[in-house]
Amino acid sequence: MQPTHADFFIDKGYLRLEGFHPQKQIAGLRQKLHDEIKRLKALPGGKGLSSSLQKFPLFQQIGKLSALVEVPGVHEALVTPQLIDCVTQLGGRAPTAIQDTQLLLSPPLQGASTFTGLNWHVDVSASPQDPLPGIQAFFLIDDVAPGGGATLALAGSHRVGTPGWPSASALRQVLKTTGDLKQQLHPLGIGLVEMSGRAGDVFLMDLRLLHTPSVNATKNVRMMATTRCFMNT
Repeated sequence: MQPTHADFFIDKGYLRLEGFHPQKQIAGLRQKLHDEIKRLKALPGGKGLSSSLQKFPLFQQIGKLSALVEVPGVHEALVTPQLIDCVTQLGGRAPTAIQDTQLLLSPPLQGASTFTGLNWHVDVSASPQDPLPGIQAFFLIDDVAPGGGATLALAGSHRVGTPGWPSASALRQVLKTTGDLKQQLHPLGIGLVEMSGRAGDVFLMDLRLLHTPSVNATKNVRMMATTRCFMNT
């Protein structure tokens, strides 16, 4: 970790750690997930879970599939002492509680990739003036291509409502539009972050950042996981 990493995280509300977990280390976990998904018949064309998942709204499919896949040791493999050290450095103090790691699995071929009609939200209620409530980690267990269902986040949205930044209502208005979202966010000083990348990458995110699931338009299952590290004052 470099001092500039902490400055970037404070400013943007997120940090990408490329290749944080070596791919050889992640490979065994990925294979176990592949085996489970095959067992559940969750790939398109099957008459089992695949057809039943399609009955649910797109983003509910993620929760349904993730809840059915059982792979022991996910938390221990991903939430390492090195990760906690990074979280501690970025947050300025050690986390007081760490949530069990949850899988984030998206079925393939959910539809066309889009930035409209998404479920932008925060997981905790905290104002920009409050101390950092915690950091959420997103782990890439497999390569995730752009448009492959990666979690999206709005860099800088943790500052909305403070002097020099747009109001929450102005940001909400932009998020309702159907035009080029990246282009319309730019004048507000807000960036659109797509957590795509290579297996082993980790994204760390301020819990106050707006984020959302996205549509997996690729033929591959989106394999990610997440945990939240809380920092009570």
